[in-house]
Amino acid sequence: MKFIFEATMNFTQAIQLSVLRELVKALHAGQQQAFEQQFKHYENAHVLGQASTYWHTYTHWLMLRWGWQHRVYNEVAGQVIRIIGAVSKTAVGLLPTGNTGGANISPFKPLELSPEHAVAIEQAKKRTLGRHEQLDKECDCQHH
Repeated sequence: MKFIFEATMNFTQAIQLSVLRELVKALHAGQQQAFEQQFKHYENAHVLGQASTYWHTYTHWLMLRWGWQHRVYNEVAGQVIRIIGAVSKTAVGLLPTGNTGGANISPFKPLELSPEHAVAIEQAKKRTLGRHEQLDKECDCQHH
């Protein structure tokens, strides 16, 4: 008997490793007091996770915290607006691809994806389509 197993995941799950990689880099940069580099990694995480309401909102939250910790209040104000947008607009696809998410750029301006980000996002999208695996199994069932 053949069984068909379909393994699927959503984009949030599929892009998670790429986003977390950037967040770990941000953590290390912060520990080394390389705060501009830390924010750059938050921007990278934002670009990667932007199509996920969870990661999109979470990266804006991290940027807001960064702004507060470093007393960059225009960043804090900009992130409040962006968090509202991330929560309300991501699921319906209203987002400018490649936008880095910082308050130094319009929240409506699309930017070109780096080749690395484009590959990571494309691979994550492919993983959300699902895969069919056929498993040949012999059934030793007794029919009553």
